Amino acid sequence: MSQSQDECRGTPGKVAPVIDVNSCEAKGDCVRVCPYDVFQIRVLTDAERASLSWIGRIKTWAHGNKQAFVVKPEACHACNLCVAACPEDAIVLAPFKA
Repeated sequence: MSQSQDECRGTPGKVAPVIDVNSCEAKGDCVRVCPYDVFQIRVLTDAERASLSWIGRIKTWAHGNKQAFVVKPEACHACNLCVAACPEDAIVLAPFKA
């Protein structure tokens, strides 16, 4: 059963998704399921790519040097749709820090 925006009624600004950058393969499932446009897939900068582990750099290269990014953490309603949808288990919800 999938949740719609109406069913996802957590309080925004309490938690935010955190992405394990060494696990993310930019498949975009988080982008597709999030009713609040919290995520975006984009190409990593050279500095972001350099900060990855060796395995993370290989994974990123294999997926076009793209990853998911949390662009609107304050909009997260803690519905866990992104956590459940991520095939790499690369997303967790953590307390939001403004």
